[in-house]
Amino acid sequence: MTAHPSIATPIDINSHITSKNRLFKSAMSEQLADKQANPSAELIRLYKEWAEGGTGIVLTGNVMIDRNALGEPRNVVLDKQSDLQRFRDWAVAGSANNTELWMQLNHPGKQIPSVLCKEPVSPSAIPLGGDMAAMFNPPRALTEAEIEDIIGRFAWAAEQAKLCGFSGVQIHAAHGYLCSQFLSPLQNQRSDQWGGSFENRCRFVLEVYRAIRRAVGSDFAVAIKLNSADFQRGGFSEDESAELVKLLEAEGIDLVEISGGNYEQPSMVGADQKPSTVAREAYFIEFAQQLAAQTNLPLVVTGGFRTLSVMNRALAEGSCAMIGIARPLAVLPNYSARLLDGEECPLPMRKITTGIAKLDTAVMLDITWYEHQLERIGLGKSAKPGMSAWRSVLKTFWALGGVVVSRRRA
Repeated sequence: MTAHPSIATPIDINSHITSKNRLFKSAMSEQLADKQANPSAELIRLYKEWAEGGTGIVLTGNVMIDRNALGEPRNVVLDKQSDLQRFRDWAVAGSANNTELWMQLNHPGKQIPSVLCKEPVSPSAIPLGGDMAAMFNPPRALTEAEIEDIIGRFAWAAEQAKLCGFSGVQIHAAHGYLCSQFLSPLQNQRSDQWGGSFENRCRFVLEVYRAIRRAVGSDFAVAIKLNSADFQRGGFSEDESAELVKLLEAEGIDLVEISGGNYEQPSMVGADQKPSTVAREAYFIEFAQQLAAQTNLPLVVTGGFRTLSVMNRALAEGSCAMIGIARPLAVLPNYSARLLDGEECPLPMRKITTGIAKLDTAVMLDITWYEHQLERIGLGKSAKPGMSAWRSVLKTFWALGGVVVSRRRA
């Protein structure tokens, strides 16, 4: 009889790559690039801490493939102007302790704060809606030549990631960024081969994957972060997400991380969760469990996991193959090691709020508070779990000169 996996059980990602355990550090907003958009010394030190902290696979925050399309002011960019030595240094630090270090690759599409871009691009010229719409400029529709160029940029960045020493990449196709925009019937209303039918809306993501795989070969992990759904009427649905996973599996992708939502409907940060989901901790566990019955791909569920017993139960039930962890690692870099040592809940999380909802939203407190923790770790200091929400607000205003940019990724 085969024993049920636990967080300590190794897992084969493909025939070339094995993770030493089932803990997967998901992407977080870091804001730690240097002035040239290269990995800073602080970012490299942060990843050294995480590598020493016991996590099997450590995924970077989103690395942009075009310095003219930034989702946040201090995103790292990997393009032909980058200092590749800084990326090699990053790979060495993040691969310590037998850690698999993967790079998340992204293009924000129209989700670029207005202070960073006057005319963003998207599959169609459809402005962002919702409460954050005023903080983004209306996009223009991409030309076919521009679409092909972006696909090439994804492939080039993935190849450089491999050459620099990373062992995998993840395509960010969730949270309303460009890949996700192509998938959504609400955001993609093109009438050419890149839009309209489900098949055409999937074309961009599939072509990005194919170009990356051609560039990196089979001895390198290629994963994707995918919305379970957009949680918007008429948007990308769970049924479509499941069908896309099957298409990607047939193409040879190695792993799928499940998330959901976008800037208009931010389910990725735990908004409006059902009681059954709260009881099981993980935000997207129910969809993952359904999907696991339809695919043999390793699935990662990120968001909400806090206790060891719930993590091990999710693995034993086959709801997912790996446990995604993010924010706990921003406060306790060795969170994974403590879980592996048998601690049930090394770090209970608290809600970060000033008590003024509009202010919390304006400064993106549910993100910036954690960025300030990452900055401390990168500077060689300990995280400060007791940091007040007000201190974080003041630090944000100071850093941005009083200009609060748009809602940013979780």
